[in-house]
Amino acid sequence: MKWEQLLSLRRQGDTGKRLRSEQDDTRLGFEVDYDRIIFSAAFRSLQDKTQVIPLSKTDFVHTRLTHSLEVSVVGRSIGRLVGKTIIEKYPHLKEVHGYQMNDFGAIVAAACLAHDIGNPPFGHSGEKAIGEYFKNGNGKQYKDQLTEKQWQDLIDFEGNANGFSVLTSSRPGIEGGLRISYATLGAFMKYPKESLPKKPTTAIADKKYGFFQQDKLFFQEVADELGLIPNKSAGNIGYERHPLAYLVEAADDICYTIIDFEDGINLGLVDEDFALEYLIKLVKDSIDVGKYNSLKNKEDRISYLRALAIGSLIQDAVRVFIENEEAILKGKFPFALMDKSKYKVQMDDIIKLSVKKIYQSREVIEKEINGYQVINNLLDKFITAFHHQQEGEMSNYDTLLLKVLPEKYHVPKANLYDQLMHIAHYISLLTDGNAILLNKIVSSNNS
Repeated sequence: MKWEQLLSLRRQGDTGKRLRSEQDDTRLGFEVDYDRIIFSAAFRSLQDKTQVIPLSKTDFVHTRLTHSLEVSVVGRSIGRLVGKTIIEKYPHLKEVHGYQMNDFGAIVAAACLAHDIGNPPFGHSGEKAIGEYFKNGNGKQYKDQLTEKQWQDLIDFEGNANGFSVLTSSRPGIEGGLRISYATLGAFMKYPKESLPKKPTTAIADKKYGFFQQDKLFFQEVADELGLIPNKSAGNIGYERHPLAYLVEAADDICYTIIDFEDGINLGLVDEDFALEYLIKLVKDSIDVGKYNSLKNKEDRISYLRALAIGSLIQDAVRVFIENEEAILKGKFPFALMDKSKYKVQMDDIIKLSVKKIYQSREVIEKEINGYQVINNLLDKFITAFHHQQEGEMSNYDTLLLKVLPEKYHVPKANLYDQLMHIAHYISLLTDGNAILLNKIVSSNNS
C-alpha cells in the first residue's frame, strides 16, 4: 500500500481527483468529514446511548457520544504524532502532494468520531439482541429465503458494518450518505471483510466484519481507490486494513480501558485504593509524586492518573505503529497495536477488573436484559407489519404501526433481505430512551 493513495480525498460520486495541493487549508477536506459527522442526526443520537454503565441520574457516566468525542481527541493526537514521522520519512508526500502531518490527525479524529455511530441502543447487548431475534426468535422463519451471507449479516448484526451504512448509504436526494472522504472511510473500516467466512484467520482484521451485503459494491470501490490489499479468495471479499485503522482502534482501546474504569471508580463499583494500585502501574515513570500527594479528593487523584495513563499509552501506540509501519503497509501486521504495547499486562489487568466489577455489575446486567426485551419486541412488531404490507395482508394495527416510522423509512424495498435490514437499521439508530418509549407505545396499542 502507498500513503499517497491511502490518503485519498475522493468522495462518493466524484468524477475526478481531489488533490491535496489544491485544498483550501482553512477548510480541509478531512476536517469537512469531521464536521459532517458531528452535525449528523446519527451522531447526535449517541448522547442517549449507553456506553457500558446505564445512564445515571446522579453521577456522570460516559455515553456513546462523550466516549466518541474523547476517542476522537486521543486519535487526533496519535494521528498527528504518526503523521510527523511519516512526512519526515516520505518527504514527497509533502513536497509533491502537499500533505501535512495534521492531515493524519484530522483523518483519524474523524474516523474515531464515527467509530460507534452504527451501534444499537443498550450497548453491545443491542447488537446481540438483533442477532438473537433472527437466530433464535421469530426472525428465524426468514432463513430459507436468504443467501448464506445475507443471513449471517442478520444473525451476527455488527455495529461496525451498520456504521459504514450510516456514513455511506444513499436515499432519495441524499446520494452517498454523508459523503465522507475515502481516506476517512478507510480509517473507519477496522474489519474490512464481509460477514462470511467468520473469523477465517486469527488476524485482528478478521475478528469481526465491516460491511453488509447491501453495501459491498461501494465498499469494494473504496478499498480499490485506497489500494487496500485483497486477502480473500473463492469469491469472498476482504482486505488488509488501512494503516490508519490501527490508530483508530488504538484510540478506542485506550479510552475504554481507562475511562470505563474511571466511571466505575467514580460510581463506587471499584474501590479507590484498589484502582489506584492498577493505574499507578501505568504511570510510574511519569508521575509527579509531590503533585499527586497534594491532591486532596478522589476525583482529582483519579483525573490526574487518567491523564498520565492516556499520555503514556498514546506515546506507546505511536511507537508500536512506527516500528511496524513497513509491515503494516505490506499487510503483514495481524495484531492490534495495543496487543504489542509494553503496557499490555497492565491494560489486561484493568480490563479483567472492569469485567468483574463493572461489566458484570447488577446495573449493567439489568440494562442488558431490558435491552433484549425491548429490541426483540420492536423488531417483531415492525418486521411483521412491514412483511404484511409487502404481502398485501395489512391489518389496521399494522397500518397504524408503520405510521410511527419516520418518513425516510417509508421507502419500498425490493427484496426480503433489504426489508429486514431496513427495519434492523431503524431499530439500531434509536436511542436508549426512544427505544423504551416506542416499545411502550407499540405494546400498549396492541393490548
